[in-house]
Amino acid sequence: MFKKLKINLWLMFCLIWIVSFLAVGVNAQGAEQDFIPQRIVSLGSYLTEGLFLLSVEDSIVGVTTYCNRPPEAQQKEKAGSIVEVNIEKVISLQPDLILTTPLTNAKAKSKLKQIGLNIVDFDQVKDFSQICEQFVKLGSIVNKSAEAKKIVKDAADQVKVLNQGILNKPKQKVFIQVGTKPLFTMNKEFFVNDMIKLAGGVNIAENASNGIYSREKVVALNPDIIIIASMGLTAEDEKQIWMRYQTINAVKNNKIYCIDPNIICNPIPNNFVNTLGLMIGFLHEDKEDGN
Repeated sequence: MFKKLKINLWLMFCLIWIVSFLAVGVNAQGAEQDFIPQRIVSLGSYLTEGLFLLSVEDSIVGVTTYCNRPPEAQQKEKAGSIVEVNIEKVISLQPDLILTTPLTNAKAKSKLKQIGLNIVDFDQVKDFSQICEQFVKLGSIVNKSAEAKKIVKDAADQVKVLNQGILNKPKQKVFIQVGTKPLFTMNKEFFVNDMIKLAGGVNIAENASNGIYSREKVVALNPDIIIIASMGLTAEDEKQIWMRYQTINAVKNNKIYCIDPNIICNPIPNNFVNTLGLMIGFLHEDKEDGN
């Protein structure tokens, strides 16, 4: 009888193992994938853009009002803004996965978790390396690990080539403006600081205690380049304000540039590469071959 019991237990163990294996599944690359989301709500514009880049846009059922890249993202149901979340709308979309960012309202996150919804939070990234790590994480979540790793490798190769091309160029002092009232910039806690370094520049606000800055301090530090990442007319208006400060090198040499905030504020690998190339052009366009 004892022997029979042992056999039955062994058979039960085997059955549990087989069921567990089938539930987990194995993807084409041999990596275990226990859950592949089919209904995703993305509460971050860069996460939405990343999902499209990984070709899983059909699984997206909800995005934010700021998710406008690629243009097709604008056709998705709106579940909130960058910060605020329409909890009722999110619930109605019946998501099996919700992607959030550090800017997503903390109380909303807590409520959604209490309801029992599946949430994966993405941290703020500080450099290109962390951007790549998070993108690989996103790829793993949607069963696109191999694709994500290839995108990351290609981006890393391009960043290396771009950076090597300016290693012997003179350093340029840069000020990045991403907000107007109050004037807001990016210090070393933001990945754009890493981008400036790789472009052969020095972020004058790198060691600022936070992003709030003053025009007086910008004037005192005298940047060679000013880059304004604000929407539409606001950027052009800000450029005209800076033009009043004739002692700034960026003003004297007409080195104030307005760019689409989406390309500099969406931390995914290909965006980083494209914006790095753009920034290198801003910093070194008149200094080819050391001239």
